[in-house]
Amino acid sequence: MRWTHYLAIGTLSLTLAACTTSPTGRSQLTLVSDAQLNQMGAQAFEQYQQDLPAANAAAQRYAQCVADALVAELPDNQRDQNWQIRVFESEQANAFALPGGYMGVNTGLLEVAENQDQLAAVVAHEIAHVLARHANERVSTETATKMGLSVLSSASGLQGAGGQQLMGALGLGAQYGILLPFSRSHESEADVIGLQLMADAGFDPRASLALWENMSAAGGGQPPAWMSTHPSHGQRIGGLQAQMDSALARYQQAGQRPSCARP
Repeated sequence: MRWTHYLAIGTLSLTLAACTTSPTGRSQLTLVSDAQLNQMGAQAFEQYQQDLPAANAAAQRYAQCVADALVAELPDNQRDQNWQIRVFESEQANAFALPGGYMGVNTGLLEVAENQDQLAAVVAHEIAHVLARHANERVSTETATKMGLSVLSSASGLQGAGGQQLMGALGLGAQYGILLPFSRSHESEADVIGLQLMADAGFDPRASLALWENMSAAGGGQPPAWMSTHPSHGQRIGGLQAQMDSALARYQQAGQRPSCARP
């Protein structure tokens, strides 16, 4: 079993070498090249545009106006990414961000977000996912988890049906004990970064609370928080409230107030 010992050491060394820091100061594991992920993001965004119908021009101008105001507040090295946003015709109140700065918003979300400030809370949150390299971290965490389970399986000599059953249980434990909570931490971190960004851009950060109250009213039942990839609406609102004093101070210091016409 000596080779598994060396494999484990190699995996640990790789993990330590790939540690970076998020915008909030949290340690991250990033094993994948950003260039590779950005290319994958561009391909996925192209596929989205082929598969989903585009919204009307007024909705697109509205989302673009909000996105432009937010991106303008980013440092030069972050603002120069190929930021793009598209609005898709879909009743689902959803939005997404892909590596490389590609974002999508559904028309169903425009119904829930009642004004430009609430939409800015959504778009700023998606921009935050990109800034914090959450896609890289997510892929890297899943890769490291699978490598760890593989090493454990080989080192323990788990063979046959009993071994497969045990490895399945370990995999389930990794899913709920590592991967899902990690995703929830991404969402909470994106909420904080997005709240600061929208305030800096002159959007009222208090609108983020109203947005999630609207989402809670429209969303119906949710799975238990420990089984979800997202915090509960109540958890999100509580986290935003904890950061609100700081965000309001940034909002008061912002040098502009955007004016994006809701269609």
